[in-house]
Amino acid sequence: MIGSRRRSRSTVNVWPGYVDALSALLMLIIFMLLIYVVSQLYLSQTLSDRNLELAKLNDRLNDISRLLGLEEERSTVLASQLDASLERNQQLQGRFDSVRNQLMQTTAEKKGQEEQLAALNETIAARDQALDEKDELSASQQAMILRLSNQIAALENQLRQIAAALELQEQQTAAKEAELKDISRRLNTLLAERVNELQQYQSEFFARLRRILAENENIRVVGDRFLLPSELLFASGSADLGAEGQRELDKLAGVLLDVVERIPDDIDWILRIDGHTDRVPINTPRFPSNWELSTARAVAVVRYLAEQGVPERRMVAAGFGEFFPVADGTSADALQQNRRIELKLTDR
Repeated sequence: MIGSRRRSRSTVNVWPGYVDALSALLMLIIFMLLIYVVSQLYLSQTLSDRNLELAKLNDRLNDISRLLGLEEERSTVLASQLDASLERNQQLQGRFDSVRNQLMQTTAEKKGQEEQLAALNETIAARDQALDEKDELSASQQAMILRLSNQIAALENQLRQIAAALELQEQQTAAKEAELKDISRRLNTLLAERVNELQQYQSEFFARLRRILAENENIRVVGDRFLLPSELLFASGSADLGAEGQRELDKLAGVLLDVVERIPDDIDWILRIDGHTDRVPINTPRFPSNWELSTARAVAVVRYLAEQGVPERRMVAAGFGEFFPVADGTSADALQQNRRIELKLTDR
């Protein structure tokens, strides 16, 4: 009995320990596999994102390369046009130099022929004097005198032709100069007449508009321009016309349409609408700077006048931002004066 107990105590069951160890090892292996799979998924996602970014960068590089190619083609075309212009200028300069050289050569030849003729006349006079002293002339001397006489006649004939050609050229040049002077005089006269006529309509438009807008003390007149405060037309930081501003523009449109009907079509006039702001900066999604705000306000006035019937091709809108103030300083009054819309009837 005692021996059997000793045998049972000495015999130990180790299988549960092996099973636990294998289970722990299997769980460790599964955990490592999970970590490996997750890391592979994250790495593949990162590589995919990088590939997409690289593809986008390649597309941008291709667009930039295409734009550079177009710019190079434009530069090549401009360079070829410039070369053609330079070559044409050189050809014209060469023709001018050739004509000038021919004229100088003709003048020099004429002078040389005159000198030669004078020398021949002196020679003939000397020979005539010698012949007067001699009673008889040899046959060779008579032949020489005849040749000299023929040469003198040919030279005189050539001189007459050259003189006639020069006289004709001078007449043609004088006629062209007179014609150019007459055309210039007529153009200047016509331009002065048109300017005077436009100034008459400008004066009428200015006077009538001044009378109509005189009741509004906020509207100022500076020289030949009407200055409308922005507060009269727009809300702060806005380019949308208000009701009061529309009423003032209705008055302006009525006067302008009445004057426009009597302005001849061949007078090239325009109504300038200039937008100005104060120096306080603005930065909104619609107006990143005062440039955009002043331009948008000028365009709003142009569009409203066009809706009232003013011809669109006779109006121009411009935005000057804060760069052309009419009042110095940063006081409230100075800032208010600089926020304005200027109107001017002028020629293009």
